[in-house]
Amino acid sequence: MKTVLKYLGSYKKEMVLAPLFKLLEACFELFVPLVVASIIDVGVKEGDTAHIVRGCIIMAILGLVGLVCAVSAQFFAAKAATGYGRKVRGALFKHIQTLSYSDLDGAGTSTLITGMTSDVNQLQTGVNLVLRLFLRSPVIVFGAMIMAFTVDAPSAMHFVVLIPALSVVVFGIMLISIPLYKKVQKLLGKVLGTTRENLNGVRVVRAFHNEEKEIERFDGANDALNVAQKFVGRISALMNPLTYAIVNVTIVLLIKNGALRVDSGEISQGELIALYNYMTQILVELVKLANLIITVTKAVACGNRVGEMLRSTSSENIASGTLTIAPQTPFSLEFKNVSLRYRGAGDDSLTDISFSVGAGETLGIIGATGSGKSSVVNMIPRFYPATSGEILLDGRPIQEYSVESLRNVIGMVAQKATLFKGTVRQNLLWGDANADEQTLLDALDAAQATDFVMKKDNGLDATVEQGGRNFSGGQKQRLSIARALVRHPSLLILDDSSSALDYATEAALGRAIRSLPYKPTTVIVSQRASSLLHADKILVLNDGETAGYGTHDELLAVCPIYKEIYDSQFSSDDEKKEANA
Repeated sequence: MKTVLKYLGSYKKEMVLAPLFKLLEACFELFVPLVVASIIDVGVKEGDTAHIVRGCIIMAILGLVGLVCAVSAQFFAAKAATGYGRKVRGALFKHIQTLSYSDLDGAGTSTLITGMTSDVNQLQTGVNLVLRLFLRSPVIVFGAMIMAFTVDAPSAMHFVVLIPALSVVVFGIMLISIPLYKKVQKLLGKVLGTTRENLNGVRVVRAFHNEEKEIERFDGANDALNVAQKFVGRISALMNPLTYAIVNVTIVLLIKNGALRVDSGEISQGELIALYNYMTQILVELVKLANLIITVTKAVACGNRVGEMLRSTSSENIASGTLTIAPQTPFSLEFKNVSLRYRGAGDDSLTDISFSVGAGETLGIIGATGSGKSSVVNMIPRFYPATSGEILLDGRPIQEYSVESLRNVIGMVAQKATLFKGTVRQNLLWGDANADEQTLLDALDAAQATDFVMKKDNGLDATVEQGGRNFSGGQKQRLSIARALVRHPSLLILDDSSSALDYATEAALGRAIRSLPYKPTTVIVSQRASSLLHADKILVLNDGETAGYGTHDELLAVCPIYKEIYDSQFSSDDEKKEANA
């Protein structure tokens, strides 16, 4: 909790004023029963209308001042709580941006989203309620008991019995409920995770006609949550009837004994009513206090989760150097006996990978699905750290370069094309925020995207919906490539980024990339041998190991796996001649 509580430091004034105004409101509220007693004992009993009017005016003033105090307290509490929530949410989002791929894989998207939304909201609610009720409820409970003793000590002994009895019920139920509420939160997270997974894969679910199966899976998680909520709800629901039963029994005894004392003249009718009002105040505030503690307990659990996320250290910042890379300057790339094991995995995903690419040259990477192609290219921008071996840029270990400088000169096109809501222009400017119009048009032209972009209304300013859903898969891939080309990268990485393109468009794209005036060092991952025929070197992977490395002609002669891939895609000699042309 210490990690997240520090964000309250900007709201010290509100943290003082909110409980202070609530404390004032509570004090004014404690005087109301005494005024009522005075109205009854003096005004009503003696027929003193003026006294009744004065008493009513005093009650109105107390009520008005209490209202002002309550509104002021709520204002400062809400200001502190919402501001605190904004700061924690912003800090968490900023921290998430620093996490490596391994960190994100370990945390899980659903957990991070729950932390950003539900957990932070619970923290915000907890801060709001603490500022409003932390002082008010105890002051009312003990203040009412003290005031009762000032009214009539023998009758106030009922309060001495009542408060411990109510405390046992309230806090007993609370202690039983807290672990159950934690279980409910976990089950809620499971329901949210199932929902998110289903919505993300809705097309696959419907393609396999598995709607009923998914509904059953969701119903299972939802039913478990429902059962847990009902169980804890039944226990929590005992609070009101039990507390009211105890209070009502105490009120009956108070009125019975009080009536006898009124009849004997030991106390007045107004004082008896004041005692009744104080008892009611105690009941209400004890229930509020119990709810506050339950809410605070939930907030503490959520705060611990958020704090754990904020305390996590990004593995990619370890051993990060200070060397910089000159922009638009191709550099050589070399892997020396590099191995990679993902966090928590039992075996290496890559084993003893070695290759080299000269500045301005092109490396092709090919292999079966799951052979480790994407793992290789994801290590170059330091998305994942090498378990062993060395990755060299211009002969220097990659750890000696700053992550920021490294990624600023890499144009990365991921396997899954991702566009962001906005416009085509805004998406392209991710590559270089200062790029001019001609640079954007040149990038679109090289990526074979000019035709479909300019056919849309507003051209470069055409709308891109969330996830780019108003573009086809091939169009999204070409826009992603254009976005990478906008920055004129020193190293261009294309991770199977033309899989949705037809052969003619892919061939035109390959020619355009080879003709780029700034000649970037290029790494191309592809399932198609035709995409790699013009590469200076080709790396063939099989189950995370090097199956072959060399030129196209060399691999055909010495690498059976490459020859098998090539022959399976080009069955005739004419097709092979056309592909090599």
